[in-house]
Amino acid sequence: MNKLGVGIIGCGNISAAYLRLAPLFKALEMRAVADINIDAAKARAEEFGVRALDVDGLLADPDIDVIVNLTIPDAHYAVTSAILEAGKHAYSEKPLVLSLDEGEKLRALADARGLRVGSAPDTFLGGSHQLARAGIDEGLVGDIVAGTCHVMSHGMEHWHPNPDFFFLPGAGPVLDVGPYYVTNLIQLIGPVKRVAALTSSATPTRTIQTEGPRQGEEIPVKTPTNIHALLDFENGATITLSASWDIWAHRHSSMELYGTEGSLFVPDPNFFGGEVGHAGRDGKIAPLPEWDHPFGKANQEHPAGARANYRTAGLADMAQAIVEGRPHRCSLDLAIHAVDVMTSILKSGETGNFVELTTSCERPAALSPDDALRLMG
Repeated sequence: MNKLGVGIIGCGNISAAYLRLAPLFKALEMRAVADINIDAAKARAEEFGVRALDVDGLLADPDIDVIVNLTIPDAHYAVTSAILEAGKHAYSEKPLVLSLDEGEKLRALADARGLRVGSAPDTFLGGSHQLARAGIDEGLVGDIVAGTCHVMSHGMEHWHPNPDFFFLPGAGPVLDVGPYYVTNLIQLIGPVKRVAALTSSATPTRTIQTEGPRQGEEIPVKTPTNIHALLDFENGATITLSASWDIWAHRHSSMELYGTEGSLFVPDPNFFGGEVGHAGRDGKIAPLPEWDHPFGKANQEHPAGARANYRTAGLADMAQAIVEGRPHRCSLDLAIHAVDVMTSILKSGETGNFVELTTSCERPAALSPDDALRLMG
């Protein structure tokens, strides 16, 4: 298979994961990195054996087919636009953009130039989430009619040395962590029709706890940190989503889906793996039998235990889809619809009204174990 040359703009922490995991996939060849801080680009390039360029140099490089946008969320729209203007396919970290208007402008630009745009998260391609998808598609729990999602903690100031941006417009728990949950719901159930939400913040400031020069510094909270939303799906399912950084402890599971014939218990969509639980009409909950999915196999050690991490799977699928002339799974339509859902949740919190979505999308194609193997080198 032809490999596409890949470059990265943004050499922060997340770039190491992309560079480390890309060799797993046969359609990708990491060739260069760039950053507004050229020293950061040089350090990352030396670490992974690629070229370091300035941003303009990477945009103009004829050896680069796809550029991955790993900048801060507030810069995503401008950087992805520049990538498309340079005539290259673009893949962005989540969230794709911070407004529906920005998403539609990217769609128009990509369409006009015949280019692909993809976006994280790609964790929904993980073995556990695809196992849940297969169960739903096979009618294991009947029609999904309801469900719950919970992504709750006490925020980022306890571990991040510079957590300011997490508490500013464009972040918060909905736009920062919500993409994992919303995207997985869309791939499992389908598109959302309308949303309603209540939003608040427990405190007007946060205090940085991480050891370092900023420990004890107070930072402002300018976006809701406590969101409780109701999602009304086109297929009639209603799902509650609680996303909060004002919670010290809870016992809620990450995602539960309730069907006419039973229930599914889906692991944290922030990760590729985890146990999928199932109960039929007898109400007895048990794990679904594991299947041999490549993106469910543990490949990294963490303090909490071994985990499956196949970040770049979505990028690899897009690259292979470009070569094969088929749709890619982490698509622009999916990402824009997820942005529409999340920004509409925040809008509902401001207005106190239901918000009708103006976008829709197809569910991305399922990724079977054989499909996943075809992506790998």
